[in-house]
Amino acid sequence: MSRTLARFHLWGEDPANRLADGVFRRAVRVQGRWHGYELRWAGGPDDARLTLRLPGARSARAMDAALAEVRQICGLELDLPAFYQAARREPVLGALVPRLYGLRPTLMPQPLEMLVGAVCAQQVNLRFAFTVRARLVRGFGTPVAVGGHTVYAFPDAERLARAQARQLRAMQFTVRKAEYIIGLARQVASGALDLDALRGRPNDEVMRTLTAIRGFGRWTAEWFLARSLGRGDVCPAGDLGVRKAFGHFFGRGRLPSEASVRRRAAAWGSHQNLAVHYLLAGQRLEGATAGGAT
Repeated sequence: MSRTLARFHLWGEDPANRLADGVFRRAVRVQGRWHGYELRWAGGPDDARLTLRLPGARSARAMDAALAEVRQICGLELDLPAFYQAARREPVLGALVPRLYGLRPTLMPQPLEMLVGAVCAQQVNLRFAFTVRARLVRGFGTPVAVGGHTVYAFPDAERLARAQARQLRAMQFTVRKAEYIIGLARQVASGALDLDALRGRPNDEVMRTLTAIRGFGRWTAEWFLARSLGRGDVCPAGDLGVRKAFGHFFGRGRLPSEASVRRRAAAWGSHQNLAVHYLLAGQRLEGATAGGAT
């Protein structure tokens, strides 16, 4: 589980998802109130034991909401055994599995948080993306105390919809990115865009909905499918980090085209999402730079 959650500090601070000293802390909103929770774990990949604690929460609904988030954040819904069986037929993936055994991609439980994070990561490196995202969370999020620590609940659509572009510019967002985030938040806050409804829709419909929003193209939509909805049959082949990972393992270091990445990934069918994450993680193990949406 440590390997799975490591992404929350790989590229810098994430005030909404605090990982420190073997404890993961976050806040969940239930009936208009924020509840901070702590997640601890013990054991290995095959016998991991997770312990969830909500200090001061008396509501069963709060516990259920936190459990639902933890299942996504820890990638517990992903079918690793089936992926591992399929990976045996691919020499590169087959070699990566023992080195990364138990790794599960984290899924972001709140769709707005995922999409705003993707905007932060557009055309910049992940360290800078984490920096500006952290500023946004601290500037507009709600501080929540949990276990003697403070986490910042990711700002909701209503709060971001009231933001001014100049405020985001002061955090080093470009004018365009500030407009994209505020525009998205206003659509969600007004009810014109129901992000939660996307969970039950097919990939192509999700793609059409998201790419119709100003500032959101195929790259963002595919990472949303992969990292928020957990769709297995998705490969964000236009991502430079993904292309570099494919080039590292399959192209002798040469950068492949987006089309060639899609062709290779298509052979993995419903395991594309997991395969991409293992390639990115494997590249990091070997000291190369890997990308991906925040």
